[in-house]
Amino acid sequence: MRHYSQNSSEAMARILALTMLADGGLDKTELEAIAKSKILNHIEMTEAGFEKVVHELCDDLLQYSSSYSLGQIELDRETLNHVFADITLVPLQKMLLKVMVAVVDADQRMSDGEAIVISQALSTWGFDLVEVVNPQSFVRHSAFAKSLFPPCTRILKSKYQYLEKIDVCL
Repeated sequence: MRHYSQNSSEAMARILALTMLADGGLDKTELEAIAKSKILNHIEMTEAGFEKVVHELCDDLLQYSSSYSLGQIELDRETLNHVFADITLVPLQKMLLKVMVAVVDADQRMSDGEAIVISQALSTWGFDLVEVVNPQSFVRHSAFAKSLFPPCTRILKSKYQYLEKIDVCL
């Protein structure tokens, strides 16, 4: 994977792009969740800049993935850790996790790939989902959380234990 500076706009955008692609495709509701969050303004990135990072991620996935078959690209834990390690500031990590959860929830279902991405981010950054997302608000407004929470984090960890790799379909 290409290197971005720690805590850079590009490093944060790559994590958002990875979250959007984790369920096997790019959905309009996920793009709407990004727009609604105003995250691109917060990380000082234009839409064109974000689109460039998405394309760069796709190129990197094709070049550096550990496995590719039937249109599915698999990333191992080491690669995910590398991507998440580029964000070292706790406020940025928490901000990204909130948007990542909103992106995952945009289509009102959570795929295995999305669960792995969220779980690995929580693990790499040392958070519990409840630390990042207000539980009352999360349960009230989130379609997938209504079926998973409580204890959402235990289920995410459980999925991660059994699924060693994330499938990303381009």
